[in-house]
Parts: sequence; structure tokens; C-alpha cells
Amino acid sequence: MTENPAATDDVAVSLRARINTSQPHTARIWNYWLGGKDNYEVDRAAGDQIRRLHPGIGEYARADRLFLGRAVRHLVGEVGIRQFLDIGTGLPTADNTHEVAQRLAPESRIVYVDNDPLVLAHARALLTSTPEGRTDYLDEDLRNVDAILEHAAKTLDFSEPVALMLLGVVIFVGDDEDPYGLVRQLTDRLPSGSHLVLSHTVTSPSMPDVDEAVRFWNEHGTPRLTQRTPEDVTRFFDGLELLEPGVVSCSRWRPEHDHGAEPEEVAMFGGVARKS
Repeated sequence: MTENPAATDDVAVSLRARINTSQPHTARIWNYWLGGKDNYEVDRAAGDQIRRLHPGIGEYARADRLFLGRAVRHLVGEVGIRQFLDIGTGLPTADNTHEVAQRLAPESRIVYVDNDPLVLAHARALLTSTPEGRTDYLDEDLRNVDAILEHAAKTLDFSEPVALMLLGVVIFVGDDEDPYGLVRQLTDRLPSGSHLVLSHTVTSPSMPDVDEAVRFWNEHGTPRLTQRTPEDVTRFFDGLELLEPGVVSCSRWRPEHDHGAEPEEVAMFGGVARKS
């Protein structure tokens, strides 16, 4: 079954009033790079400009989506996880968390969390569940940990392991907002055997065009991004047991098609870790 607060016409009307089509938005640009149709001309123009500054941007958008699929398949198939808390969902596209998980284990339960009104407006139509499992959607901000966990507990059993998915979302939490503390608050409330799946764009001397693209975004788009080094990203997993190969380019996290050559590195790094 699916419980979505986007299920009433009144809510849909209020959501449309919250959508700003005059300024590019990261979720819609990400959707554009992934080949989706849930974006506006302002998003496509900004996305094209960013792609001119950093031609590989589309590749790491796809690499992050493929990383999600590989991580979820591992957690369901190899670890036995049946519950997912996906914060910073983004616009629904192919192979969302519930689709990947329920393909292997139809009884899986997934709670999606995002505060983008356009994402929420699409939740009713796209975030469906198998009869055996359940999906839910929460219109909430990552920073509101108590509210997220209180609502998620209506769908998830927090006495059993949960996979916390934070893909490309902590980048929107500034250093002055204690991003590491926020992630620790979430993981501290999860039971033993839970896992953290996190990805984050990185700044690196070997990728100067990424920095230029982020500067452009922070001048023209919303919300603002905070870049971090690969070492900074690894800090989000402190106190947890990192699975091999650690925090690496998303394209290099357990690639499924090994043709002898290491996949090309992208500026989106990610990892998966277990809570003891």
C-alpha cells in the first residue's frame, strides 16, 4: 500500500503555488540530465550552462543513480535489509529505491523524504508499492530529524535494521549547520545492523571544472551547494563499518560489469557502511 500526503486535490493546489519556475532548481536540473521531462526552460538553460562548464556532469548524475541501484541490491540481496529511509529523494525516475528493493523482496518498506514541492507533486503518481510492501512520502527537511523519524515510524519498524539513504542531499547542508551532527543524529537512532548509503559531490584539484560549475550554480540556482573533499565525505561514516571498497567515485563502487578496466572517475563519491 502507499500513503502519500500528495493524495488530495487541495494539497496539489498548494504544492503548485510553492513551485518557483523562474529560478533553476537542482532536483529539476538533475531530472533534465537524467533524460526526464519534469523540468522547465529555466532548468534546462542552467543545466546546459553547467554542462558547458563541466561536460562530465551528466555522467556523474547517471553514476549516482546506478550507485543507488547497486547499493540497494546488495543490501536487499546480500544483507537482508527490508526497510529503507530515503531522504532527499529527488524527482522520481527509473529504478527508484522502492522499485529496486521490491523487485528482489516485494515485502520491502520504503519511506521517501523531500521538501521540494515538485517532487511531492509527483509522489502520488510515481511512488507506488507492491501489495506485499509499503511506501510512504514525507514533505520534510533533512534538518528536522525528530519529525522525520516520528513520521517514518508509522511505516518502518525501528527495532529492525533500516537502510538510511542520503544520496546527493548533504551537499545542501552548509558547514555552519553541523552536517556531520545531522547524519550522526539519524544513524544514532537506528538499530544495530542498519546501514548508511551516502553520496556527495566532491572538490578535487584533479577536477577544477567541477568547482567552476558549482560557483555558477551558487550564483544562479537554488538551493546552494557546499562542496567537500573525498576525505570530508568519508567523515560522514565515522563510527560505522565501511564496506569495501570504502568511499570512492560512485562509478567505482562495486561495478557490476567488469571489462578489465576501472570505470572512469566521476566527481560524485559514495559509500555504504554498517552500524554495529
